[in-house]
Amino acid sequence: MSPWMRDDGLTALPGARSCLFFPRRPPVLLGIISGLCDPPDLPLEMSEEYVLRCVLMLCCALLSANASNWLYLAKLSSVGSIRDEETCERLRGLIQRQVQICKRSVEVMDAVRRGAQLAIDECQFQFRNRRWNCSTLETMPVFGKIVTQSTREAAFVYAISAASVAFAVTRACSSGELEKCGCDHNVHGVSPEGFQWSGCSDNIAYGVAFSQSFVDVRERSKGQSSNRALMNLHNNEAGRKAILSHMRVECKCHGVSGSCEVKTCWKAMPPFRKVGNVIKEKFDGATEVEQRKAGTTKVLMPRNSQFKPHTDEDLVYLEPSPDFCDHDPKMPGMFGTVGRQCNRTSKAIDGCELMCCGRGFQTQEVEVVDRCSCKFHWCCYVKCKQCRKMVEMHTCR
Repeated sequence: MSPWMRDDGLTALPGARSCLFFPRRPPVLLGIISGLCDPPDLPLEMSEEYVLRCVLMLCCALLSANASNWLYLAKLSSVGSIRDEETCERLRGLIQRQVQICKRSVEVMDAVRRGAQLAIDECQFQFRNRRWNCSTLETMPVFGKIVTQSTREAAFVYAISAASVAFAVTRACSSGELEKCGCDHNVHGVSPEGFQWSGCSDNIAYGVAFSQSFVDVRERSKGQSSNRALMNLHNNEAGRKAILSHMRVECKCHGVSGSCEVKTCWKAMPPFRKVGNVIKEKFDGATEVEQRKAGTTKVLMPRNSQFKPHTDEDLVYLEPSPDFCDHDPKMPGMFGTVGRQCNRTSKAIDGCELMCCGRGFQTQEVEVVDRCSCKFHWCCYVKCKQCRKMVEMHTCR
């Protein structure tokens, strides 16, 4: 009998959790492993050690690939406000360490949930004209298996998610919603430009620190040094840097008739739409990387040595993206582009030629109702008429 074989016929992985026990000869699992790990022409008969090695590789990949499950918080509208520790136990999508963070910082969790919704909304806005448009599911992960692949789309999701938590928590601090944090009181005195620091500067340091502890917790767990974990951690930090590098100074003038005899200023986050635009630009220029050793440290380096090294603010990915053209029932979240609207005159990705993947498109006339002939009435409202017009709508075959 193998030293890893238990009396009840279950095989245990050394040092693994109880969830990694499986029957001695599970045909379904062997079939899955064969498809994942074996060339098609190899027989199904595999050594026990080989099976165990494949399962370990698969489990490590899934641990990092599903690190975005906490985004399911955006779907929990029925939970209501997260105000007690018992609610933390019922939140789907959180790993145990995130549940512990929730219990320690339960007042912050409503902001985290708003951040999850913010990430989904911004993803759908930025990708509205692309083949994959961030459509969500009612299951986990909310974006389907798209985020379990190590593509540039997954890189964007991780970056915008980490940024959204930092943004939402910082905003909650500035609004006085949280007892643990408030305005950034480290910004005070007179600036080198001569204005007075005053008002409520956004406490971005607290928001970033909470995002790092909550969002990165799975990858920072002991033993998570896989290339996917490194990819996720890099992109999480790049998302947060999209806020940090675009902090701005807002000012208010004080004096007779707005003479600005005294000017008080404070530091403020950029609008989240600006953050989304920055991360989308990084998505367009993302770098394909691979894991290499630099001494005793594992690092991600550009796969193509002719490309310049990526910076901390760039997005990185490990494998090319699929074309997203066709619906794949085996790949939840891969809906294809059949029925999607396209722009007949555009040559970009939203154009019918690219959006429809060469399948062609159909055109129909539809009635659109718009507001028109708007007039301002004293005081104080705007009244508009409803105008109907026929427009052409093009959809992919």
